[in-house]
Amino acid sequence: MSFLTLDLNLLRVFDAVMTEQNLTRAAGHLAMTQPAVSNAIKRLRESLGDELLIRTAYGVKPTPRAEALWPAVRAALQSLEAAVMPETFDVSKAQATFRMAMADATAAYWLPSLMRSIESEAPGVNIRMVPLTTREPRPMLLRGDIDLAVGFFPGVAAQLSYETGSPIRHERLYSGQYVCVMRKNHPLAASKLDLDAYCKANHLLVSFSGRAHGLVDEALAQIGRERRILLTVNQFFTAGRVVANSDLITVLPKHLMVSTGMTESLIWRELPFALPAVHLDMLWHERDGRSPAHRWLRNNLENTAAVATAPKGERQAA
Repeated sequence: MSFLTLDLNLLRVFDAVMTEQNLTRAAGHLAMTQPAVSNAIKRLRESLGDELLIRTAYGVKPTPRAEALWPAVRAALQSLEAAVMPETFDVSKAQATFRMAMADATAAYWLPSLMRSIESEAPGVNIRMVPLTTREPRPMLLRGDIDLAVGFFPGVAAQLSYETGSPIRHERLYSGQYVCVMRKNHPLAASKLDLDAYCKANHLLVSFSGRAHGLVDEALAQIGRERRILLTVNQFFTAGRVVANSDLITVLPKHLMVSTGMTESLIWRELPFALPAVHLDMLWHERDGRSPAHRWLRNNLENTAAVATAPKGERQAA
């Protein structure tokens, strides 16, 4: 093969297929038919002498040669795009609709600020919320079901930090702490919460899957203890309502207590055992990363996080 005779359009198709990990989605992104994309990949295979992409039940899997080639192709295409299409973006004239996935409490915490920004800065931007029923949102992003996921995704961000070739990008918005939440006149509210009293109480667990086991149970198992989970719910708002009107206790991220709508009826206590920090991460697909409107959306959430985590005096000034 001679580089002089290589059809560079094939590299653009290759980049789209690597990004989407699916021929049909790549075809839609390129405004091509699926057979045309397949033919382009076939020609590139013949030119490079490598299979490049292997079909699987879920799309295509790149070969080691494709994994090694893609970063250089991606960088070259981005450089060319920046040179021939200088970026001009006026958020006040932008027309865009974004599908976002968040848990109910996360949405209640972040959406008011985002809506104020849209109303004042970006009247042509629309938001469509999609239920988040998993701690693993990457399949939703890969399928194109959503444009952005915000939440607590244990292990996902850590995996993405060292994983090469993934089209999923991430950014940490916030780190906070878990606390034990109960009604204000709960029998355990009168004094410091100890481990025995905590384990003897009846518990509520917020579980998207309905599975009665979570991070708290893993932490308790490490010290030879366990608790009784009397109820699981899949919404933080529901959790707040139930706990405020019963003797059940629960564990919530401290910053999300306000999202229950029951802060006047609830109090929190430090947990009597160690629990890792809760991290709020933002995940998106690389195909959206270069969109100016998508960047504006991510920047808005970053700014909201900066205000939320600023010291009290600075937050008031902001």
